[in-house]
Amino acid sequence: MKEGLNGASGGDMPLLLEFQQAEVDGAALYRKIAKRVPDEKNRKIILAIAEDEARHADVMRSYTEKELLPNKLKVALYAVINFSLGYTFAIKLMERSEVDIKGRYGEMEDTALLESSPEKAEAVKRILSDEEKHEKILLDMLREERVSYIGSTVLGMNDALVELTGSLAGYTLAMKDTKLISMAGLITGFSATLSMAASGYLSARAAGDENAVKASVYTGIAYLLTIALLILPYLAAGRDGYIGALLCTMAIAIGIIAFVNWYISVALDRPFMSGFAVMAGISVCVAALSFILGMAVKTLIGVDL
Repeated sequence: MKEGLNGASGGDMPLLLEFQQAEVDGAALYRKIAKRVPDEKNRKIILAIAEDEARHADVMRSYTEKELLPNKLKVALYAVINFSLGYTFAIKLMERSEVDIKGRYGEMEDTALLESSPEKAEAVKRILSDEEKHEKILLDMLREERVSYIGSTVLGMNDALVELTGSLAGYTLAMKDTKLISMAGLITGFSATLSMAASGYLSARAAGDENAVKASVYTGIAYLLTIALLILPYLAAGRDGYIGALLCTMAIAIGIIAFVNWYISVALDRPFMSGFAVMAGISVCVAALSFILGMAVKTLIGVDL
């Protein structure tokens, strides 16, 4: 294989360039994020991560001897993610995208690079290992408000998903009219939102949380947004489209569960499938039982709407 100027083989060059580009993009993004972070401590941490990324890029450049510019589209995309989901999530998602590249680079180090330039390859390996540990420490130091209140947000969403999917499933068979179901769902949902927010406040206060009000607000907002999304199919469907609306609501519920668990898996480094399976299983089972209960109650009472 043809070798580059610094010992990297021609077959290795595309991967080196890919890794270098990822680090260049990361450095540019983290500097961009840091400008919008009001907290001084977090801003310094993010800038430190940006410097690590820049050093990684310099290491790769010593092999490739190419100067790469940030990918503007990728940086813009992650800037949108930062704005909507928070900088902790955006940074950890960016770091995850580099894991596969770093893994493949590690395999390559044991072959072509070590054989062609073992001293330099070993030096690069040590540098990257030290800086990855440093980045991990820095990431663990980040403290963002919206991540701190993930527990309250998940509590609100999970309760809304279980309660309202169950209620809507029961209403669907009992009422068979999307307008009536929507009305009942909105009344139930609004009342439950106030109850859930109050319960969240009392729970946080009892636990000695100084930010009990803020925790209850996160819980209430999460609950309200979830309710709005779940009822939307009934509001959009015709009066007789209640079965289709229920199926759409269940699909939305599964989508919300998947999104919430994806966010948690990235922001808090937790496994995705276990959390998703539990939340989805509970919501589907409650909905199915409520659907059957609605049919049974309607039959027993003899009400025909």
